Amino acid sequence: MRLLLVEDEVGLAETIRDGLSAEGFTTDVVFTGVDGLWAATEQPHGAYDAVVLDIMLPGLSGYEVCRRMRQQEVWTPVLMLTAKDGDYDEADALDLGADDYLTKPFSFVVLVARLRALIRRGAPQRPAVLAAGDLRLDPARRRVSRGDDEITVTPREFALLEFLMRRPGDVVAKTSVLENVWDANFDGDPNIVEVYVGYLRKKIDNPYGRSAIRTVRGVGYRLDPDGG
Repeated sequence: MRLLLVEDEVGLAETIRDGLSAEGFTTDVVFTGVDGLWAATEQPHGAYDAVVLDIMLPGLSGYEVCRRMRQQEVWTPVLMLTAKDGDYDEADALDLGADDYLTKPFSFVVLVARLRALIRRGAPQRPAVLAAGDLRLDPARRRVSRGDDEITVTPREFALLEFLMRRPGDVVAKTSVLENVWDANFDGDPNIVEVYVGYLRKKIDNPYGRSAIRTVRGVGYRLDPDGG
């Protein structure tokens, strides 16, 4: 089994490589995000069974390396390593296409077990592009488009639109949107949902004379499966 290790701490990288070698892995090591991206995307398809990717890297961060890998449709399983520890760090990594996450310092036994599990599962299938008429949302590339026009949206707008597009034709309550797009424990003004629906309409509907996102008074919102 062949791995790519992207880690800028030379001593740690060599220790991990030696340990992985003892476990039967062949490991290529690079020390910058730029070199990691090149190795992950320019090698022949299937060259690596998994990528071990540090987040804090010179050149390009691990987040950006992972994002660009998925953007280029490289679906090799990615396990991210970081000295940062927090739910948002993990969420960011997973949202950008990572398959697993391990915080430093970590147990080498756990690292090997996680890698073997990722390799057994194999490369994930590319997420399907969601469509409603000529409105499209690509979860892997984090892109939204209407016809030939690519539309720039914020991460929160993207999450809201994805939530609605995965439920075409269904009426979703404002509380459900808050729980899934914001947080189950959100205690701010629930009208924030209306604000963000308004933001989205100004980007995906109004300029095109459409009304894909419809308000169902007293209930919530519905995404027109035909795109409005």
